[in-house]
Amino acid sequence: MSKTITSREFNQDVSAAKRAAMKEPVMITDHGRPSHVLLSAEEYDRITKSERLVGDFLWAGEEVDYELDIPARTLEERDIDL
Repeated sequence: MSKTITSREFNQDVSAAKRAAMKEPVMITDHGRPSHVLLSAEEYDRITKSERLVGDFLWAGEEVDYELDIPARTLEERDIDL
């Protein structure tokens, strides 16, 4: 399950979207269609099952190439309380 917000809502309150992403993925829509998903770094590490954490790559300045196996998404919109 994930929260859904518009790109406009995201741009107006990035901090609220980041807080929401600490609890669950946040789907960002653009013109009513899903365009991006905001995840916590911990959730990203969990779904990639990486032996090294994403932060390790960022601090080391290494270039990273990941393939993510992301489940199919639905096009139904859900309301979000930010």
